[in-house]
Amino acid sequence: MTAPQPTPAPRPSPSIGILLCNLGTPDEPTPAAVRRYLAEFLGDPRVVEIPPLLWKPILHGIILRRRPAESARKYRSVWTEDGSPLLAYSQKQASLLRGWLGEAGLGPLQVALGMRYGSPGIVAQLETFRAQGIERVLVVPLYPQYSATTTASVLDQIHQWNMRQRNMLDLRIIKDYAAHPGYIAALARRTLEHWQTHGRPDKLVMSYHGIPQRNIDLGDPYQQRCLLTARLLAEQLGLRESQYRVTFQSRFGRAQWLQPYTQPTLEEEAHQGLQVVDVMCPGFASDCLETLEEINMEVREAFLHQGGKAFRYIPCLNDHPSWIDGLGDLVLENLGGWLPADAIARQPRGSRT
Repeated sequence: MTAPQPTPAPRPSPSIGILLCNLGTPDEPTPAAVRRYLAEFLGDPRVVEIPPLLWKPILHGIILRRRPAESARKYRSVWTEDGSPLLAYSQKQASLLRGWLGEAGLGPLQVALGMRYGSPGIVAQLETFRAQGIERVLVVPLYPQYSATTTASVLDQIHQWNMRQRNMLDLRIIKDYAAHPGYIAALARRTLEHWQTHGRPDKLVMSYHGIPQRNIDLGDPYQQRCLLTARLLAEQLGLRESQYRVTFQSRFGRAQWLQPYTQPTLEEEAHQGLQVVDVMCPGFASDCLETLEEINMEVREAFLHQGGKAFRYIPCLNDHPSWIDGLGDLVLENLGGWLPADAIARQPRGSRT
């Protein structure tokens, strides 16, 4: 008689956390809340590379006295019942990714959202992971194209926290995903769905957040990463060079930033006869003030004022199913060695894209 085989011991739940990171937002669209947010954001030396002795008097004596009221008005124009669009969509992404991983049989993975500035803060989420007994954390900055002004600032904060720990977390970092197939496929799907409804434009403009030209001259690869994304997306869409254009928005201060600038470019295009333009912002994982107010309100008005006939904004990836698939694939690809190999190998790749 064959002896009964022992029942295999259940696998322990992996103590792994997935930390999605984004820029952040004021808690509410009021001057006081915006002032707190801007003080933290513009006080980051990764964002403004001016010696503190020179910058702090300007920031606290001029900018934080004048800018919060105007910025609060702009935030109010895009605020929703769920609050800040950036926060609402980022929270949806975290929730949907958690569900995606659960459907893939990886439910024990913990997914959290941390904002570099404002709430919920990155440090608070790391403390929560620690309290949950999580020892390994995959950091996923939701900036598709790496820049020292964004991704590196997130990593600064995480490493500074980790350095203070007796038992440091084991960290793994996704530097960027500018060329990731799932991200490019999601952008293409979002664009094609827009075209199926509205038809193709005379030109597609891809507007990225700008940074000072000096940063690029000193070695920041951000511009190259933006151009790479644009080229790959254009190839997916079958666009010729004359059918799309890359621009940069959100210039701040008097220094030269990455060019061409979005609004002057579209004004000139309209003046030269461009009639129908589609504008998208591939550098933002979620719609926010810079996309909804600056692009879809201010730049729209400028283009139409100069003679353009139709300005059509293509929303960011937000909670689109193809992006959640791409994000899930991105996460799984970076968990090798932390999860059993068969758990990753059996997962469908981009099943909804």
